[in-house]
Amino acid sequence: MPTKTSGPRMSDEAVTVKTGKNWKQWFAIIDKAGGQKMSHQEIVKLLNSKHNVGAWWGQMVTATYEQQIGLRQNHQKPDGFEISVSRTINTPLSFLYGAFENEASRIEWLGEDSLVTRKATRNKSMRVTWKDGKTSLEINFYKKDKDKSQVVVQHSKLASAAAAARMKTYWARALDRLRDQLEQ
Repeated sequence: MPTKTSGPRMSDEAVTVKTGKNWKQWFAIIDKAGGQKMSHQEIVKLLNSKHNVGAWWGQMVTATYEQQIGLRQNHQKPDGFEISVSRTINTPLSFLYGAFENEASRIEWLGEDSLVTRKATRNKSMRVTWKDGKTSLEINFYKKDKDKSQVVVQHSKLASAAAAARMKTYWARALDRLRDQLEQ
């Protein structure tokens, strides 16, 4: 069973501004409704229908509640674990995208060649099946300035918290290598 987390990653002020209640108030509402025995979907439905919490905030409050009471670990999703790593790199967007799209370039900084691109929108996003054939990458690209871009790699369907931690470190190092290569 997952252990309780130390506290919400989003501040009381932020959740109050967006939902009208702080974490303590939300947790009390969910507890009173029997949240410890409810499914994720049931809690979200409670928040949406009885408390007018929007879809995104319903998910956020529910996942945070589940983490706080030990029903869900950090990075845990219904279909496994998911991590996200981003880097802002001093390079034009097309160069950054090309470093992922071009296999020879990708192998140079990532060291992996057995990735399968399922869908790609030039200079915007890629959906990729990872080399294990089981986990997925969602890679998004953002123009920050003429010669500055950001990449966000989201790796999902990871089997465990340990796998998520390993992949978070892996992607942080890989994106650092990419930044070093592109900023030469």
